[in-house]
Amino acid sequence: MKHLQIVKSPPQASTQLLMAALAQGKEVTRFDLYQDQDYARLVELIFSHDEVVSWW
Repeated sequence: MKHLQIVKSPPQASTQLLMAALAQGKEVTRFDLYQDQDYARLVELIFSHDEVVSWW
């Protein structure tokens, strides 16, 4: 299962633990909006993954 994590700002330690727990056993891609603003690529990633989680 492909899992996409979209992150708006640098995650705190507690958020990173939650992100890791949700991603266990999955193929994970992380898209950092605070560093990369290639929205065309983001749309492609959203449609190519089974799960999408946004971390704000």
